[in-house]
Amino acid sequence: MTTLHISTDKALLDVPLIHQFLSERSTWAIGIPLAVVERAIDNSLCFGAYVAGKQVGFARVTTDCATFAYLADVFVVEEQRGRGISKALVQSVLEHPDLQGLRRFMLATSDAHELYARYGFTPPTRPATLMERYFPSIYAN
Repeated sequence: MTTLHISTDKALLDVPLIHQFLSERSTWAIGIPLAVVERAIDNSLCFGAYVAGKQVGFARVTTDCATFAYLADVFVVEEQRGRGISKALVQSVLEHPDLQGLRRFMLATSDAHELYARYGFTPPTRPATLMERYFPSIYAN
């Protein structure tokens, strides 16, 4: 594999690729409008994964950079999977200087529990204390 480069430089992000993946190929954001993706990127710490200068992966973190972070929209394009890119991407997220010393770092996943468990993510210790407002079909309207 050509050298993998991971960057938080938003100027490098291939926003059309990110939108296309999330809106058409993800399991969690089908139909998400481009304007929503752009606003999410603008208000998050974003990580792009690049091979030979082409974006092949993405992750974003919503955080106050002090006590809390939420990892979202992690993906690697299908043709680049199985090469360790998702592991390198998550490792880069967790090593970022702005994300050290946080009290809580959360995420939601339906199929990548094993990946995140490698990095210390577990089911909530006290699930009875967590609540949410969840609108799974919000982008279908």
